[in-house]
Amino acid sequence: MRWAVALRLGRVSNLPTVWTNTLAGIVLAGGNVGDRRTLPLLVALSLFYVAGMYLNDAYDAEIDARERPERPIPSGQVSAETVFTAGFGMMALGLALLAWIGYGAAGGTGIGPVLSGLGLGAAIVMYNRRHKDNPLSPVLMGICRVLVYVTAGLAFAPELPAPLRIGALLLLCYLIGLTYVAKQETLGEVRNLWPLVFLAAPVAYALARALESGSAAALSLAFTLWVGIALWFLRRRQPGDVPRAVVSLIAGISLLDAVLIAGAGALSLAWLAVVAFLLTLVLQRAVPGT
Repeated sequence: MRWAVALRLGRVSNLPTVWTNTLAGIVLAGGNVGDRRTLPLLVALSLFYVAGMYLNDAYDAEIDARERPERPIPSGQVSAETVFTAGFGMMALGLALLAWIGYGAAGGTGIGPVLSGLGLGAAIVMYNRRHKDNPLSPVLMGICRVLVYVTAGLAFAPELPAPLRIGALLLLCYLIGLTYVAKQETLGEVRNLWPLVFLAAPVAYALARALESGSAAALSLAFTLWVGIALWFLRRRQPGDVPRAVVSLIAGISLLDAVLIAGAGALSLAWLAVVAFLLTLVLQRAVPGT
């Protein structure tokens, strides 16, 4: 498999959003991102993400042959069997890293991150196998991202504190709205807008946080403005606007993480999440983000 194909299959341009999810999970659980467990945790959850993207193409190979024949598998650039093997292999490696984090690293919390990783892997497979004809697939995709928060949190705390549970709920709402749009990307339009009301919850939270400080206000307004720009693309509905809205909302995950991290008092890390947001936008120009 050529590197260009491997990077495209993995939608690696979106990896910075996984990194900020991981940092947010650590911060909201009260952990220290300077801990030696952080780097292997970032690698493990990145592997789960790329594995999920690989499996998405592998399971969708027949549908893509009809709707998106330019994708790597239907265009003959790689076989479905190779992609399946790589996807499940990366997931197994990610799980092994979580086992080391739980039991081998100093301060490990035991079985928590392993069980959460197993749940994440199961959710990824369930989503990829049935997302096309499943009306609840946006919820399942949201659960995948929520489990990134949960896995990161359980790597540093035996139980999930209230800030992490609240952040996970807001992230779930955001992903439901995002995934609903992404499901209709091949249609070139969004036929029903009502699921996008789920985006109102994280936006409302961000605006409430804006009253706390100047930095919080800047982050919250940036997130709200970015969601508004994505929704404007949906309302305009010119050719290419739905995919543009999808990649914009994906990048916006890091802005939501920034708002949540700032709310937990880690402003320097919040601005690092903004850098990850900008990095995602840059990378999406080189590797398609959907």
